[in-house]
Amino acid sequence: MQRDGGKQYLSNIPVGRMGLPQEIANVYLQLADNKISSFVTGACWVVDGGTTESASASLLYFNKSITSHFVETFSSTRFNEMEFAQQKKEKVRVVLKRKKVDEAVKDIMAYCEKETENDPLVHETPNKTNPFREHDRKACVLLQGLFRFLSTMTDQVALINDAANRMRISAIEMTCASKSGHPTSSASAAEIVATLFFGEMRYSVAEPRHPGSDRFVLSKGHACPILYAAWEEAGLLTKEETLNLRKITSDIEGHPTPRLNFIDVATGSLGQGLGFAAGMAYVGKYNDKADYRVYTLLGDGECSEGSVWEAAAFSSYYKLDNLVAIVDVNRLGQSQAAPLGHDVDTFAARFTAFGFHSIVVDGHDVTALQKALAEAKNTKGKPTAIIAKTFKGRGIKDVEDKDNWHGKPVDAATVEPIKQLIKHSKPQWNIPSVLDVKPVNLNLGSIKLSSPPSYNVGDKVATRAAYGTALNKLADSSPYVIALDGDTKNSTFSEKVLKSHPNQFIECFIAEQNMVSVAIGASTRGRTIPFCSTFAAFFTRAADQIRMGSICFANVKFAGSHVGVSIGEDGPSQMGLEDLGLFRALPNGLVFYPSDAVSAERATEIAANYNGMVFIRTSRPALPVLYKNDEPFEIGKAKVLKNTLNGSGKGVVLVGAGITTYEALRAHDELEKEGIKSAVVDLFSVKPIDATTLLETARQIGANPQIVTVEDHYQAGGIGEAVSSGLASSKEHIRIHSLFVKEVPRSGGPDELVEKYGISANHIVAKVKSIL
Repeated sequence: MQRDGGKQYLSNIPVGRMGLPQEIANVYLQLADNKISSFVTGACWVVDGGTTESASASLLYFNKSITSHFVETFSSTRFNEMEFAQQKKEKVRVVLKRKKVDEAVKDIMAYCEKETENDPLVHETPNKTNPFREHDRKACVLLQGLFRFLSTMTDQVALINDAANRMRISAIEMTCASKSGHPTSSASAAEIVATLFFGEMRYSVAEPRHPGSDRFVLSKGHACPILYAAWEEAGLLTKEETLNLRKITSDIEGHPTPRLNFIDVATGSLGQGLGFAAGMAYVGKYNDKADYRVYTLLGDGECSEGSVWEAAAFSSYYKLDNLVAIVDVNRLGQSQAAPLGHDVDTFAARFTAFGFHSIVVDGHDVTALQKALAEAKNTKGKPTAIIAKTFKGRGIKDVEDKDNWHGKPVDAATVEPIKQLIKHSKPQWNIPSVLDVKPVNLNLGSIKLSSPPSYNVGDKVATRAAYGTALNKLADSSPYVIALDGDTKNSTFSEKVLKSHPNQFIECFIAEQNMVSVAIGASTRGRTIPFCSTFAAFFTRAADQIRMGSICFANVKFAGSHVGVSIGEDGPSQMGLEDLGLFRALPNGLVFYPSDAVSAERATEIAANYNGMVFIRTSRPALPVLYKNDEPFEIGKAKVLKNTLNGSGKGVVLVGAGITTYEALRAHDELEKEGIKSAVVDLFSVKPIDATTLLETARQIGANPQIVTVEDHYQAGGIGEAVSSGLASSKEHIRIHSLFVKEVPRSGGPDELVEKYGISANHIVAKVKSIL
């Protein structure tokens, strides 16, 4: 067998002179025909048979580009055994799909060579009665060995079916043990997941998050028992571990989370898996430039979510041909039938309309699933949607395709009939090796601005513009920093990255939910550090995706611009007035609210080096630079800008952030003219709050310390509540007063609106006078 041009593998064997009767050759070819539907999962194996007149014919011809997966003549006419006899003067090609060409060559040669070791035909001396040369005899045995090898692969379908049934049993057993869970939703997906794990995907059991592994996202996260069962089948989990499903001492949770090392993203809030997978696929294709593939399994019910179609539009726009979405159309939702029932053709039409290559299959037919996955692998320039018709509760007696069984354990005895379907012992699965993809060692803490801030104190610069500058500097320093935007890049200034580093920018268009999901997916396995930018108000549309990002322990950053009434004439629909509450509520996250350009750049730098979710709140108006370029900023540290407190017992601490810092400074100057002592604190870090600085500053008042917070935000979740909760455990008796936007605002000039809604310097002065 010789290499030809780096693309083809040839073995020149005189099929017509091998000493075989024609009818035996027919049998061999027919054997190949029978094997074709059972193993179609990648590159192609091709057997060319010849006529008795031909001098030689190619036995094996490997070519990655061949897409046929049926027996054909060179004229593309399908044939059977009888037709072959009639067409014996034509060459015949038998095509069989295989996962990887190099692996195919290695496997078949090892098998066939072993077959010839002890075969006397190979070593027989040619004579007049038997005038065939030794290599002809060897070729004959190689051909026999080939089809013996192919016949061993016939069992793969049966083995996968057995795996699916063992996984069904495991799902039933673990949900019975926990007395809760989703065995019926798991059962409908058993063949799909088994085919992926044991006939398609490349992954490492020893290192589930290997960067070169194929990815799997279970979008229908409630069906996680079938995923846990797959990893049990693969050997990563034990039966004892899976039987701890949903226990407080176990990470085998009711919906999957990355507490488990084989889970990349948390799912369970439906409609988000395709967006996560799209983020992974985008990074694989455009950043890693690797061959790993991404598979996601969706439920039919969750396809009512608009976020699914945002993700579908994104995936086709970016031609993510390394992405396969499989829809488990089991007909039944939680409380009634799903909208389309078993109308798989409409599902296919919808995905096709969104730019997918759509394939409809029987989701319980392993052979059909293998063919579909092979077709997906050979589809270029667009993602694939496999629409799998299934039955909820498949194989479970008296439950299959019955309503009112969602999220309920079934009778433990239902495993007995399923056990009878298993024909083979559990094999030692030969899972293909993962790809050689270089791990990304993100040394968090080492990503620096390519140049320090460069401003003059007093210059007017919008913090949103400074954010864009800083993000671009970070992209200068690290190819792993990427920017995502929702068609607001010329307002958030993330366009600076697009102009300087176009390969590190992802336009997500007006689809904020999907933008967040894509960012979460892109961040998995440490492949990138994503920064999402849009108006702060529009992040609230993606509140659930952001919440799930926290459950994913995602390393994603968010920059929300155009906050509060200070944006001016655009009106309340554009004003971020709830965003601090959204992001402050998330555990383990940071919230920064920079007041000037220097602090905005440093906040962005800190965010890049923090392993977790960060929100940076930026303002629309150009504001004077307050700090020198070398001013240090830290997580959880505020800045005291002015302070005339003297312990007299008469005074107040004014706390602001963003635009209200300037209102507090103006109020301080007015109060000083009237002999009233005050200090101005620029909060900067809203979460965690700098309780120490606030307490130390308040103590300088002396008796009866009081704090006034002022914010361009609604009261709920804002700065006032952050300060109050931060100081709640203090033994100091500090009275805290808050100024905030109290009603739905209207359009107007920025200064007019700040005044009208009670957060201006005038209102701060009035409030201080009223409490002293």
